[in-house]
Amino acid sequence: MIICRTPFRISFFGGGTDYPIWFQEHGGAVLATSINKYCYLSCRKLPPFFEHKSRIVWSKIERVKSHNDIQHPVVRAVCQFLQVEDGLEIHHDGDLPARSGLGSSSSFTVGLLNALHAYKGTMSEKKRLASEAIYVEQNILGENVGCQDQIASAFGGFNKISFSPNSDFSIAPIIFPKERLGLFQQHLLLFFTGFTRTASTIAEKQIKETPKKELELRKMLGMVDEAIDILCRQGDVSDFGTLLNESWMLKKSISDQISTPAIDEIYRTGINAGALGGKILGAGGGGFLLFFAKPENHSKIISALNGLLNVPFEFEKSGSQIIFYETDNYN
Repeated sequence: MIICRTPFRISFFGGGTDYPIWFQEHGGAVLATSINKYCYLSCRKLPPFFEHKSRIVWSKIERVKSHNDIQHPVVRAVCQFLQVEDGLEIHHDGDLPARSGLGSSSSFTVGLLNALHAYKGTMSEKKRLASEAIYVEQNILGENVGCQDQIASAFGGFNKISFSPNSDFSIAPIIFPKERLGLFQQHLLLFFTGFTRTASTIAEKQIKETPKKELELRKMLGMVDEAIDILCRQGDVSDFGTLLNESWMLKKSISDQISTPAIDEIYRTGINAGALGGKILGAGGGGFLLFFAKPENHSKIISALNGLLNVPFEFEKSGSQIIFYETDNYN
């Protein structure tokens, strides 16, 4: 039995510059952190007592005689990519809903790769996990996804992730005092809007619009270093919230599918209740909404948005980990 735990992520700035159509010409960067909400994947060799070869448990329960028959696209693709021939039992559990802007799909891909590498007797280093997850999602599955989610979930931590035109990437941890990090985290509020969406569908239009949005994306890219400067200097962190609001306005202008009237109303309510800024996480269209506000205003914002679920969280720094490993007795 192998159990892998892989974190979800929150992206603050630079989203949209992690698509190859952008960074292969201009370079890109994002500021993101992993959080203590996780995707759990367990796998083991299926004992040879059943008519089916493999059993996959997610929102469905699949019993298949061939891995080619697996309905879950990522499970099917990863099994093919790693050439896993054994019959498997794979279980998925997530702390938060899928398709909600926290990179859950990529956490699943990274976690499954990590678990199946371990199943094959290999401990995979984090850059390999991230690179393979990007390849599976973009090249095998043909999804309209960027490259930040796979890296953030594989590595963990609070980082600037930079993308070069040659498609390589680098990780720079953001280093500032523990007290400063705690102060920053105390300003953040996470709400579930109550509706989910398919990120690839929304991202498809954003990718098509990218060549026409160079000015906006250059501004969003520049905000990554501005935000890091705000966090690393002394004094008030409120400017981070103001910058987040500016970034959200730019992001909304890239595609008419990123926000909706319902999201705009939630955002206005939060701002009117004292938030300095915020954004829909991920590709947009639904999922989780992040607000930045002074701690003394949190109760007012939560009260104003009393129809939405407020989800407490903390930053985490471990990334994707094998948390249990025990070999089976079936040959």
